[in-house]
Amino acid sequence: MDLDPDLCRQAMLARDPRFDGRFFTGVTSTGIYCRPICPARPPKPENCVFLPSAAAAQEAGFRPCLRCRPETAPDLGAWRGTSSSVARALALIEAGALDEATVDQLATRLGLGERQLRRLFSTHLGASPVAVAQTRRILLAKQLLHETRLSMVEIAFASGFGSVRRFNETFQALFGRPPTSLRRPSDAGGERTALTLSLSYRPPYDWGQVLAFLADRAIPGVERVEDGVYRRTIALRDAAGDIAVAHEPARVRLRATINFPRIDALPTIIARLRRIFDLAADPQVINAALARDPGLQPLVNARPGLRVPGAWDGFEVGLQTILARHLRPDAARAIMGQLAHGYASSFSNGPAGLEHIFPSPAALAKASLAGLPATCVEAIKTFATACAADEGLFERGADLEASLARLCSIPGIDLLAAHHIAMRALREPDAFPEPAGRGRGHQDLWRPWRAYAALHLSPGGEIPQAWPDAHLKEAPQHETAA
Repeated sequence: MDLDPDLCRQAMLARDPRFDGRFFTGVTSTGIYCRPICPARPPKPENCVFLPSAAAAQEAGFRPCLRCRPETAPDLGAWRGTSSSVARALALIEAGALDEATVDQLATRLGLGERQLRRLFSTHLGASPVAVAQTRRILLAKQLLHETRLSMVEIAFASGFGSVRRFNETFQALFGRPPTSLRRPSDAGGERTALTLSLSYRPPYDWGQVLAFLADRAIPGVERVEDGVYRRTIALRDAAGDIAVAHEPARVRLRATINFPRIDALPTIIARLRRIFDLAADPQVINAALARDPGLQPLVNARPGLRVPGAWDGFEVGLQTILARHLRPDAARAIMGQLAHGYASSFSNGPAGLEHIFPSPAALAKASLAGLPATCVEAIKTFATACAADEGLFERGADLEASLARLCSIPGIDLLAAHHIAMRALREPDAFPEPAGRGRGHQDLWRPWRAYAALHLSPGGEIPQAWPDAHLKEAPQHETAA
């Protein structure tokens, strides 16, 4: 990734928040790297090196600043429009793909050669895949040191390190001090209850839009939106818990409260929360691309902070999408609630009104589903059986077309439903649920952000029978976007 030193220097001097996460400043005189918004006195120009990612900074030998805390910076999103392979690789790394597997195995999952994947990472992030994974681990560990009362052992395993010794060695090598040195005495020890962590985003962020979207689809007994907070029960690795997410706009972050008994599941939980709330989106890049269409520009200008809300679980999204094709949205939601109440595990440790864990595909595949409409019973069982047989069904494929083909191979999933599932569960930014051929001729101009265009055209996120002509008929013809 090419960085303009003069532009980076100006952004750093202005502490411009628009550039937060887009680059980091390595200071050669101190060996520290900082965010552009760092409150410390700016370094001399001759001592500055500008790097495209935290991983690139750490691979170059710089250590994170303790004042601006690079671990809380929003994810770099600008590259997402230029390399879908890098986007897919980072999503897998965030989910722990390199905790036990090799770079070659990761490349194979993406349909690439190892050398090609390394070259893409070097071009777009300035660091290797292994360096990115290592940086994510150490920055998560640093965040947990600052924001929680977890013990050192818990932090080591929560951040993805295989052993406490490896965690201590890595931290000592990077910071030149043990991890305990970053903790105030009052923060050490104590009984662990819920964890509260910061999840940064790149503004603007339309929190009201995201909450309304999730509220319209909330599964009774499993999810709830109340008083500006999203809550739900969760299950991972045979354990159950609950999460609550609120917005802190003054601090440009979401606040996630996590109650879960298995601390080693924390990276997965954080990755899924980032997926639900679309925290890796870069509105500046997305809006600039979509606003090239004069017909879409007014909608983009009216909702610059729009996000494509994801989902905790792909099976839930797929099932709800299938039911919505047969029933009214409220009826589909009611049946999802019936499934949760009738076939789910009970959960007694959560907040009032959240007393169920949504049933697994295997549980619904074997359930009687008595009392439900016959057409729904067949659709639910067919989909549940397919999901139970393929645990990787909701992993992104080598490209969008591969993901769609995999979903369409399931009986009951047509291309329209596959696009909707890919948009929310697989986090495919170019998925586009197109019901009746509308918008064709505009779509190429919206790439690779057609999912965002879809939500601008259908603010409630439902799959319409046709796109509204009012926002499409005035747009001129354009050549295919590169």
